[in-house]
Amino acid sequence: MSIKTTLAAAILALAPTFAIAQGCHSDHGTEQAMSCSDGLVWDPATGACVEQVTS
Repeated sequence: MSIKTTLAAAILALAPTFAIAQGCHSDHGTEQAMSCSDGLVWDPATGACVEQVTS
């Protein structure tokens, strides 16, 4: 096996490991889905549900 083939095989074998490690350290823990009650909408500026204003 040549050096290039060995290096390519090693990179492909380790790629999922790096992807999983990045997933564990991403900001997904600081964000969550928000759902508000009927008639309320999420206001990202205040970080809370507010009454929906209709004109």
